[in-house]
Amino acid sequence: MEHLAERDGMGCRPRSQADYEAMQAFAETLDADVVAFQEVESIAAAQRVFPPARYDIVIEARTGVRSGPCRGKEGLIIGPQRTGFAIRKGQPFKRHPDFTALQVGDGDLRSGVDITLSPRGGKTIRLLSVHLKSGCSSGSSNEACPVFFSQVPVLEGWIDARAAERVRFAVVGDFNRRFVKTDDVAWLELDDSSPANSDLSLASGNRSAACDPRYSDFIDYVVLDKRAAEDLRGFDEVRYPGERLSDHCPVLAVLEK
Repeated sequence: MEHLAERDGMGCRPRSQADYEAMQAFAETLDADVVAFQEVESIAAAQRVFPPARYDIVIEARTGVRSGPCRGKEGLIIGPQRTGFAIRKGQPFKRHPDFTALQVGDGDLRSGVDITLSPRGGKTIRLLSVHLKSGCSSGSSNEACPVFFSQVPVLEGWIDARAAERVRFAVVGDFNRRFVKTDDVAWLELDDSSPANSDLSLASGNRSAACDPRYSDFIDYVVLDKRAAEDLRGFDEVRYPGERLSDHCPVLAVLEK
């Protein structure tokens, strides 16, 4: 959500009251039972887009985040970039401890927010909201790649543990990686089909991204296990009708309950 702050004019993407209202109106058009979000300062910030009368907010508990100037934006100060979920009121869910192992020992990296959603009249699904290290979208030679690749086996461990359980699951969020590149080593490590049910798929399939004309590949994904993939009924990248409200567009997956 591009540095979503709780107060007007703050963060690396300062916003006005009108901006928050536009984001709230746009979020309503998604008509989603659950939204995984990234780059949100606090519960109060999330509630400016997802009103507490209609959504429960679950956000990363990480503290001690370093602060400093926004890159290339003099006078602006970066705020916390937390992961989390907005869950439509009335959808039963359970929060699990944050997946702090994903920080690989660095308190400034994002942990994963982990919930189990139990829709009424439907099948349970375990969901993990992630935001992996940026700067290693392909290959392995960039400066950020050693950190990114230290996160990959940690995430694979969470995936393998869930695959061994009896509940379908999905990992959702900003992976900062172009998985559809041929033989991408990060994707091959995650999607190794062992154990059973860890045969993963992308809800977007081989579809190209259209949010930003400069980039044709997604880095935001809904990654489904074998059982959840069987329930996939639709996917869309929802673009803004006018001014872009964030540097990312929502990706929307529809699963049969």
